[in-house]
Order: sequence, then structure tokens, then C-alpha cells
Amino acid sequence: MAFYVVQFLTGLASAASLFLVASGLSIIFGVTRIVNFAHGAFYMLGAYAAYTLTERLSGAFGFWAGILGAALIVAAVGVLVEMILLRRIYHVPELFQLLATFGLTLMVEDLVVLIWGPSDLLGRRAPGFKGAVDFFGQNIPTYDLFLIVLGPIVLAALWLMFQRTRWGVLVRAATQDRDMVAALGVNQKWLFTSVFALGVFLAAFGGALQIPRDAVNHAMDLRIIVDVFVVVVIGGLGSIVGAFVAAVLVSELNAFGILIFPKISIILVFLVMAVVLIVRPWGLFGKPEAAARRTPGLTLNPWRPLTTQERMLALAGLILALAVPLVAGNYALTVGSEIAIFVIFAASLHFLMSVGGLASFGHAAYFGLGAYGVAFLAKLAGLPMLLCLLLGPLLGVLGAAVFGFFAVQLSGVYFAMLTLAFAQIVWSVAFQWVELTGGDNGILGVWPEKWAASPSHFYCLSIGIAALAVAALRVLVFSPFGFALRANRDSPLRSEAVGIDGKRIQWTAFVIAGGIAGVAGALFAYLKGSVFPDSLGISLSVDALVMVLLGGVDTVSGAVVGAIIYKALSIWLVSQTDLSKLVLGGVIILIVVAFPKGVVGVLETIRNRRRSHSKDSSLLRSQIESAE
Repeated sequence: MAFYVVQFLTGLASAASLFLVASGLSIIFGVTRIVNFAHGAFYMLGAYAAYTLTERLSGAFGFWAGILGAALIVAAVGVLVEMILLRRIYHVPELFQLLATFGLTLMVEDLVVLIWGPSDLLGRRAPGFKGAVDFFGQNIPTYDLFLIVLGPIVLAALWLMFQRTRWGVLVRAATQDRDMVAALGVNQKWLFTSVFALGVFLAAFGGALQIPRDAVNHAMDLRIIVDVFVVVVIGGLGSIVGAFVAAVLVSELNAFGILIFPKISIILVFLVMAVVLIVRPWGLFGKPEAAARRTPGLTLNPWRPLTTQERMLALAGLILALAVPLVAGNYALTVGSEIAIFVIFAASLHFLMSVGGLASFGHAAYFGLGAYGVAFLAKLAGLPMLLCLLLGPLLGVLGAAVFGFFAVQLSGVYFAMLTLAFAQIVWSVAFQWVELTGGDNGILGVWPEKWAASPSHFYCLSIGIAALAVAALRVLVFSPFGFALRANRDSPLRSEAVGIDGKRIQWTAFVIAGGIAGVAGALFAYLKGSVFPDSLGISLSVDALVMVLLGGVDTVSGAVVGAIIYKALSIWLVSQTDLSKLVLGGVIILIVVAFPKGVVGVLETIRNRRRSHSKDSSLLRSQIESAE
């Protein structure tokens, strides 16, 4: 019995740090509506800064001053980030804000390695809390008891701040209706800055408090950000009490899951998240919001079919791509194959986002399922490659059909978070079901057959399938199904009034997108010759979002251009510098600031302006000629 009590208390100690980080993210999202992917980076910076300060400051006072000083320093960095970067992009679509904060995360990951090195750092023990308390033969670290007490104190302080101060009233008002707060004459810029500073302070404080418990390393950001997203969604966006309750729930599930359900311990928190979102989409303590008419950030104009000139250019581009093996070496062809595969992957997500108005944060699940489907058929059943390529993606279709049925019942950020939960469930199954998937050792030896084994042959195969996939998706865009899907995206009530079953249409689009992603995953398995759980991970889902947003979600060809730019740039940077993430993150931020509609979106805008100017000039000339 004492062992379980100690385990429970250990879970509460972890919940304290998790609550600090999650409450900061919840506050920031509640007011600014920014899904701050860089929140984990601020947590990591807090830990590194605290390590440096506590090592240089001596004594008990120096340690605690270092912890608090680290949080304040990182909060000041957060203020600079908000003023220099985020203020410039508050007006851009919310998904591009996510992209910018992802770029910032990439930069921070390389910066901490550059400053502190790649090795794990072991911090000092907290003065006054170095021992343990004996509890019926079980030791409880006194530092854990300190964290258990600290959590409710921080919760009470935040509650008083938001309930008993004028600033807190303004923040709560902005959470409910930002336009009304602006109409009352409140300076929203400084309100947003103060909220962002508080949120970053809490994240950095949570990271700083972890140095006596865990080693400081450059992977802390991605490890914490997933749990934080889970906590915020379960508790309810914008709810501090909800963040506290959810942090305790998630931490206790992590503490006891390995004991009670060892086979599904990693899945538990995501199962809970999925159940909460399905039963109560706004979280345990959140408040329901009006259903979004479309995914935030999608302001699409009616598309038009390609002109004859554009078709000729597309055909010329395809011919040039197929001619690459005549001049390129094996390495370049392998890179080209990978880019073609990710064009398919990005195009599938782009179809879901742009035509369906559904932004998935877990699209890698269907990419990975397609890869595992091929691996199972090739290694376990011994089927030929062509048959594997045809049947393997069906596992992605099946996953999309099951998960999509629940996901399309939601909209906006709740839809996105449910897709993330499902993707993490699939990743957890692949990671833990070692007997079938090999766990993190993966499935090896998934090589293409002789007719496709050479880099040039596989490249042509990848280019051909990519062209067919993109063409098929474009045909769907301009088919009756595509028009019905766009009608439901733009006006659900009107589309329902004319007899369109919106949920069924969205579910079908989800399955189609999942199937195309599965095709990309199947090719990827043969390209790499192996399949690992990483092909289902959140980082790959974020990569897909980055590709779509870089190219331009408002354009039909944005995914193709975005995938080519992102993959080619990332692969080239890895080969050229050890700071590839720093450079790539900077490029992403630059593109978001300079081209908020994406690269293709900006080109389309310039072309439309020239076309409009040409029409105006022609009209003016005709009027002058008529007058004469």
C-alpha cells in the first residue's frame, strides 16, 4: 500500500511542473488565440538558463535566485519574441502563427546545442530539499513534497490574479470577446504582451524547477509539448482550474499506467483525451464555443480550372522531372524520390485542409499506417511489390475511416487536437507492440524488387505515382464531390439546406486524404527499406503542415511547391551545416512574415493584381477611344 501512495505522490510532483507549463499555454491561447508550438522551447530554455545560473550562484539563496532569475530572463525573451515576431503576424491566419512558432522551436533547438552543447546536463540538488522522507519503508524525496505544495499555491495565485485584479478582468474579457475589449479602449498590444510574458514565465519556471529531478537536454521541448497540449485540451482551453485538474489526471495516468496497464501505458493519456473530446469537445472545464464555419486561416476564393498555358507548363515540369535521371547521380535521384513522396503526402493534407476546411495535426498516422501495411505484406505475407503498393495503403484508409468518423464530429482546434490524439495512439501501439512492429527497432529489409531497385527506376516510379495522385486530387476538387465539400466548408447551413450531408462528405474526404497519405507511406517504406514508429510521429505531421502552409493553403498547387521547397531545403541544409534547424527555422519565420499567404499564394496575388491592372488599363483605353 505504501508503494502505491508513494507512486501517487510522485505523480502529483510531476503534475506541478506540468501544470505550470500547461497553464501558461492555456492563458496564451485563451487571449491571443495562438497555438504556441514554441511553448516547449521556452520550457527548455528555462531549464538551461536555470542550470547556468544555479551553477554560478552559490548557496541556497543563489540556487533559488537562479531558478526565479531564469524564469524572468526567459520571460523577457518571450516579450521580445512577441513584440518583434508575433505582433507582425497577429493578422495572418492562425495556422501560419503555428508555423512561425514551429520555426522558432527549430531555431531554439539548435541554439541550445550551440550554447550548452549536445550532452545532457545534471543540475544541482535543491538546497534544503536534498533528503527523503521515510513512508512505511518507502522513500519520498522532499523536493517532490515541495512541488506538491507549490502546485496549489501557484493555482491560487493565478486565480486571485484573474479574479481580483483589473488586469485579470481584462484578460478574462479578452478570452471571451477580444473585439469588445478593443471597443472599450483597451490597448490590446500591451495586453497581449503581458499575457504572453506571464505564459512564458510559467513555462520557464516549470522547466527551471525540473533541474533537480531530470537531466537537462535539447529534446525536452518536444517531449513536454505533447503532454501540455493533452492537458490543455482535456482541461479546457483558457481554463486554469481545468489545466490543474488535467495535469494531475495525466501525471497519475503516467505514474500508474506502467504498473496497471504496462502494455498500453503510453496510450492511456491519449485515449482519455480522445474520449473527452468526443464526449465533451470543449474540455472538462472549458466553455462551448460557436462552431467554426471553416478552419481558422482558410479564406479561399473560388478556384478555376487550369488554363491551356498552365497545363502546358505543368506537363513541361513533369517531363523535366522525368528527364532528371539522364543527368543526376544516384544520391540526387534518391533525394528526388523522397521529395516526390512528400509531395504526395503534402497534397493529401492540402486537399483535406483547403477543400474540406479540416486542419489535421495527426496526418502522419495514415502515412505511417501505409508504410506498416507494406511492411506487413512484404515481410509477413511475402507478397510482390506491386501488390503491396496496392494493398498496403488500405491500412491507412482503414485508420482514416475509423478515426475520421469521430474527428469530423468536431471542428477547428478541437478537430485538430483529436486527430493528434488518434495519431499518438497509433504511434504508441507501433512503439509498444514489439511482437508485430518490432517497436523502436522497426521492421527491416523492406526493399523494392529488382525492376524498381535502381535509384533511377524508383525515382521514375515515385514521380509517376506523385503525378497521378496530384492529378486525381485536382480532379476531385472540380468534381461534384469537390463542389459539395467546398460548399459545406464555406456555409454548412446553406449546404445542409440544399441536401448536402456535411459530416458524410467530410468523412469521405478524410478517408480519401488518409488513403493518399498511405500511398506516400508505402513508397517511403520501400525507399528507406525499413519502417519505424517515427513515421507516425508528431514531427512528421508538423512537417506536412509546414509544407502546405509554406506553399499556400489557398492555392491548388501550394502543397507541391511547399513540399519541394521544404524537403529540398531541409535535406540540403543537413548536408551543409550542423545548424540546419537554426537556418531552416529562420527561413520558415521569414516566409511567414514576408509571405503570409505562402509562396504560391503571393505569386497568385501578384498575378491577379497584374491581371486586374491590365483589365483596368484596357477599360480606360476603350473609354478614351469611345470618347474620341
